[in-house]
Amino acid sequence: MVDLVARLLQGEPRALARAISLVENAAPQAATILSACFPRAGHALRIGITGAPGAGKSTLVERLARHFLAAGRRVGVIAVDPTSPFTGGAILGDRIRFQERHNHPAFYARSMATRGSLGGLALATADIALLIEAGGKDLLLIETVGVGQDEIEIARLADVTLVVLVPGMGDDVQSLKAGVMEIADIFVVNKSDRDGADRVEQEIRALQSLAPPSRTSSVSGHDFSRADMPSKKRGASAPEAPTPHNAPHEASALKGHGFSRAGEAAKEKGASAPDVIWTPPVIRTIATTGDGIDALAASIAEMDSWLSTANRLAERRTRHWQRRLDAMLRAELMRRARHNGLTEEELHRHAAQVASGAEDPWQLVPRLARMILTLDAPT
Repeated sequence: MVDLVARLLQGEPRALARAISLVENAAPQAATILSACFPRAGHALRIGITGAPGAGKSTLVERLARHFLAAGRRVGVIAVDPTSPFTGGAILGDRIRFQERHNHPAFYARSMATRGSLGGLALATADIALLIEAGGKDLLLIETVGVGQDEIEIARLADVTLVVLVPGMGDDVQSLKAGVMEIADIFVVNKSDRDGADRVEQEIRALQSLAPPSRTSSVSGHDFSRADMPSKKRGASAPEAPTPHNAPHEASALKGHGFSRAGEAAKEKGASAPDVIWTPPVIRTIATTGDGIDALAASIAEMDSWLSTANRLAERRTRHWQRRLDAMLRAELMRRARHNGLTEEELHRHAAQVASGAEDPWQLVPRLARMILTLDAPT
């Protein structure tokens, strides 16, 4: 393990691949590897890409990877594929799109299956991101499976979250706004050469104008009470007219500039950095041709700049680690419980006793917890 970690930290792809496999499969060495790599992680910008199936996320990720590699960045990609509920298998076909870049010395891509995990990511995705960062990559692109309203784990892991929408899928915004719409740092209207791109952008801007100022997202750290999305109640102007789909795609980036007009006015008046407001811009792209990728990369850079001030990035990552520590603690407690006799068979026996009325669950659970916490931890 010492040799494996040493080679990983030197950027050797084979060592990184082996370490990822051990961690993904929950091998006994996984904790040792992650602990050794932890001091070298945390420096990369994590960009999450999410959206409905068929939105073109994988092609968009490939185009972004190509753009950032050309800019001299060291890029890692994590592409999460769904696991079949019938066979337990996954195609992991996203890696096919990166064939031209597999030999690039600054590029590493890994496909992984959800293995039944909900939220659009696999359970080990955060750990894999840590390993890739430790391997020397300074920018991570994390693509989720096609997600629905409540599958929003990516916003808890990524520093910048892109929500990808496409025209022609019905009332896209209405169907997604209950979950995915609220986590976006940047909206991407992909396949914008299709009819209906204007409508999608207009609906996004209408939703932004209607966001209640008292609403605060507990998911991505957006503070809507500070008007991350302008509100009519705060006297914001009406939604701007959408750019025609045949206009240059960069126009949307300029019109949907991340620092809102209120934020720029605050800067001109000498307000402090926390008063500068981020309004998610709307960027139009055609991932198959690369149109709009430069504008999207510029918005990502702008968001990164915004996060780097007023301790915003540190606050986001603190919230991320709070959730991670909670999950890790739960897993460790269950590991101790299994080690100290609370096997599946024993749990089944208690469940039968509770079902028959022989045991009181509100007295049973505290008793089991005391047993777990007082016994020695497993080695």
